[in-house]
Amino acid sequence: MNYRKILIIRFSSIGDIIVTSPVVRCVKQQTKAELHVLTKAQFAALYRGNPFIDRIFELPKSKKSESEIIDQLKLEDYDLIIDLHKSLRSIYFVWKLNKPSINYNKINIEKWIHTKVSNRFSLPQKHLVDRYFDSLSKIGIVNDGKGLDYFISPTFSPELDLVQITKSKYIIGVLGSAHNTKMIPAEKWRNLFSKHGHKFVLLGGEKEREMGEQLEKEFSNVQSFAGKTTIDGSAFLILYSQLVISGDTGMMHLAAALKKPILSVWGNTSPSLGMYPYYGKFEIQEWRREVKDLQCRPCSKLGFEACPKKHFKCMNDQLIWQEDVEQFFITS
Repeated sequence: MNYRKILIIRFSSIGDIIVTSPVVRCVKQQTKAELHVLTKAQFAALYRGNPFIDRIFELPKSKKSESEIIDQLKLEDYDLIIDLHKSLRSIYFVWKLNKPSINYNKINIEKWIHTKVSNRFSLPQKHLVDRYFDSLSKIGIVNDGKGLDYFISPTFSPELDLVQITKSKYIIGVLGSAHNTKMIPAEKWRNLFSKHGHKFVLLGGEKEREMGEQLEKEFSNVQSFAGKTTIDGSAFLILYSQLVISGDTGMMHLAAALKKPILSVWGNTSPSLGMYPYYGKFEIQEWRREVKDLQCRPCSKLGFEACPKKHFKCMNDQLIWQEDVEQFFITS
């Protein structure tokens, strides 16, 4: 079938939206259709610089306003809707638009079992991106193997201090996460910084600003931009870095989209859930560190404000990763 106009639905969040980028690219290039996306307003900027997207619709914060956006979407008369969120809300939109649609196997039941009985129940060894393309195969869309995309906005202009940093060699440390149980503890960063003379540039949101400033005061080889720059600013710093050290966060996926080497550190979640760094056919150095002998992890596919067991061993028992960093500089 020839598609004239297609809508992709993905409401949130940073990492999840970046992970949809191969679908956006391949659908656009392989169908030549006019391609629209529906997402939350606070994440629209992640799609705004994408050259494969023709129009962005922003989900209203108020459910009372949903009827207005649904009316606008109905006027577009889509040939196909691709639901990459597959929540009750996205299913509702698909139902109201009453057009042919495709979603994907979210394996929520399998994930629930996996997090309840831990590693005694194995999940399919398949990345979320590949599960997206399994569903799209029915309309002939194939994965081009080019990995994730992230497009820095053409209007982005880096401030002088960001430009100055990129003239030196440095490692990115990602402090933040949407869930505390996926964050690398401050003491782990201190242990790492004290063992290395390498320069570290820290990224995070407003809630990590204080931690970043404190670490910057303690270590002469640390500079923090946590809470002080935009997503595009973070992407700019990642783009010119040598290595990215991150928990299971949106910045980890952004680094993968920019084809950067990554040392990912896993707390309450696990790569087995299918959201590890994805490079497609590109061979990029990558290490994953997790405390594998804990029967209580993964305890959630997302995360918690605090460890349900109160001990947070999944992060507190992590090694310092000194050897990983040294090995990177030996082999790179």
